[in-house]
Amino acid sequence: MAAEVMLMNEIEAKAASMAIDLNIDFNSIQLPRGEDCGIVSDDEDVYHDDQLEFDSGFGNVIVVDNLPVVPREKFEKLEGVIRKIYSQIGVIKEDGLWMPVDPETKKTLGYCFIEYNTPQEAELAKEKTNGYKLDRAHIFAVNMFDDFDKYMRVPDEWAPPEIKPYTPGENLQKWLTDEKARDQFVIRAGTDTEVLWNDARQSKTELVYKRSYWTESFVQWSPLGTYLATVHRQGAAVWGGANTFNRLMRYAHPQVKLIDFSPGEKFLVTYSSHEPSNPHDANRVVINIFDVRTGKVMRDFKGSADEFTIGGAGGVAGVSWPVFRWGGGKEDKYFAKLGKNMISVYETETFSLIDKKSLKVENVVDFSWSPTDPILALFVPELGGGNQPARVSLVQIPSKVELRQKNLFSVSDCKMYWQSNGEYLAVKADRYTKTKKSTYTGFELFRIKERDIPIEVLELDNKNDKIIAFAWEPKGHRFAVIHGDNPRPDISFYSMKSSHNLGRVSKLTTLKGKQANALFWSPGGRFIVLAGLKGFNGQLEFFNVDELETMATAEHFMATDIEWDPTGRYVATAVTSVHEMENGFNIWSFHGKLLYRILKDHFFQFLWRPRPPSFLSAGK
Repeated sequence: MAAEVMLMNEIEAKAASMAIDLNIDFNSIQLPRGEDCGIVSDDEDVYHDDQLEFDSGFGNVIVVDNLPVVPREKFEKLEGVIRKIYSQIGVIKEDGLWMPVDPETKKTLGYCFIEYNTPQEAELAKEKTNGYKLDRAHIFAVNMFDDFDKYMRVPDEWAPPEIKPYTPGENLQKWLTDEKARDQFVIRAGTDTEVLWNDARQSKTELVYKRSYWTESFVQWSPLGTYLATVHRQGAAVWGGANTFNRLMRYAHPQVKLIDFSPGEKFLVTYSSHEPSNPHDANRVVINIFDVRTGKVMRDFKGSADEFTIGGAGGVAGVSWPVFRWGGGKEDKYFAKLGKNMISVYETETFSLIDKKSLKVENVVDFSWSPTDPILALFVPELGGGNQPARVSLVQIPSKVELRQKNLFSVSDCKMYWQSNGEYLAVKADRYTKTKKSTYTGFELFRIKERDIPIEVLELDNKNDKIIAFAWEPKGHRFAVIHGDNPRPDISFYSMKSSHNLGRVSKLTTLKGKQANALFWSPGGRFIVLAGLKGFNGQLEFFNVDELETMATAEHFMATDIEWDPTGRYVATAVTSVHEMENGFNIWSFHGKLLYRILKDHFFQFLWRPRPPSFLSAGK
C-alpha cells in the first residue's frame, strides 16, 4: 500500500511539472470511432447486429405527400399552414422545411420534406398526421425519408427464401428434472449476477451460472420460469438452456427501461421514455410487444407520456407499469390499457382492438383481470358530490357484456383483490362516515363462479380499524387482514365457507397485537408468514392457518424482501442495498427454521425461478 502511495505521489509530481491536470471527468472521454483499446464490450455483438442496414442518417426527416399544388403567390400561406401543423409535434430545425417547386410551372410539386431535431419527433409526426385531412381533396400521406431508400432496395425479381435445415432445440425445462428436486434462484450483487440451486438439505447453495455485467439494470424471470431476461442499452434479451444460460433471443429497443412478460410467456412488452427536444413537451414513450420466440415486433405503441400515465400504481416517470395488463389466464389472448373514459382491450390474433373500438366507461380509474378467465373488474369513482355513486362492474370479454354491477355509496377509495383461481374478488372500499370527517373500511366479496355472482358485505368487528394489508390464500377460500393501529395491529383470518353454510363468510380467528405489516402466504396455501418490514425491523412469524397456531417466531433484522419458493417448502428473506449494512439473504424452512444465511455486499435482487403449473389434478 505504501509503495502504491509513493508511486502515485511521483506520478502527481511529474504531472504537475508538465502542467497536466489529473482531475479527469471520465464520462467526458470519447474514444476515436471504431477504437476499443482491445477491450471488447459485452454488448458488442448486440450492437453490431442491431445496426439496421438501411440507416442512412435521415431518421429525423419525414416526407409529406398529397399537399395542394399552389402557385408562387400562395406558397407562403401553404408553408405557414404546414409549419403550424408540424411544429405542434416537435421542434423543426432551422431551414428544416423544404417544399420543392417545378422550375417550369413555378408551382409546388405537392410534397415537402420536414427535418426535426430528433428521430422520435419525426416518428411521432408520421404517426399523428399520416391520413390527416387538410380538406376533401388533400389527405396527407406521410413517410419516413429512410423508408424510400429501404423500398428502393427491394429486388425486382422474387427469390425463394433460403430454407435452413431443422435443428432440434434444447430442453428449456431441464432444470425441473433435478434429481434432488431443488429450486433455483437468481441474485444480483455488485456487478455479478448468479443463478444458484437452493441445496437446503446441505444448508448451502450450488452455483449454476455466474456472469459479470450480465445486465445493465435488473433481471427478470418469465412467469413459467423458462427464460431469464436481461436489460441493455440496445434492448432486452432472454437466456435459458438445458445445462447453462445461452442467449436465446434479442429484442432491439434502444434505452429500454422496463419489461413485462405475458402470463403464458408468449409475448414480451418493452418500454422506453425519451426526452423531448422542447422542454415544455411531455416525454415521448415507445412500447413494443415482441413475440418471445421469434423476436418479431407484433405491435408498437408510441405517444407522449401523458397518454400512458392514467391510473394504476406508479412506475417510471409517472407511467403506470405495466401499462398493458394481460387477461384470460395463460392463453395470452387479451391485453388491455386504461385510457381517459375508456379501457382499450386488444386481442393477440391480430393485435387490434376487439370490435375495432375501446370499451367506453365514463370516468373509469382502475381495472383488473381475473387471473384465470376473460373477465374485467373495473372501478368508477363517485361523481357529482355523491349524486352518482361509485361502482364496481364485472365485464365479460370479448362480448363486453356486463355480468354484475354493484353501486357503492360514500366511497373515497377502492382497491380490488382477485383470488388466484379467479373464484373470488374482494373489493376493499374506504367509505366516508356521515360527517365526512373520517373514513372506515368494508369489503364487498364477489363469488365469481356461483350463479348470478352473489355479493357479500364484510365489515370488521371494529369498522374504524385502518386496513394495513389484505391477502387471499392462493388456490384457497381463506384470506388474512392486518387491521388496527401501529405499532401492534391485529391480524384476522376469514373463510368464504362457514362450517354450516358454504355461501357465507366467517371469521376463523383474530391474533391480537402483532408486530406485522405484511402478509406472505405459501403458494400452496395453509402456511403464512406474518412479517414486520421497514419500521418493524424484520419480525417474522410462521403461522399454520389449518391449526391456527404459531410454528415459529424469528427476526431477520432490516429485511426488505420476503419471497416463498414456488413449491412452498422454503422462504427467502433478504436485506437489499436500500440499507448500507447486513446485505444478503436467509433461507428458512416453511415452519420457520433458519437453514443458512449468505452475506453479500451491494445486494440488489433475489428472485426464485418460477415453476409452471403441475399437469396433475388437485387430487393426485
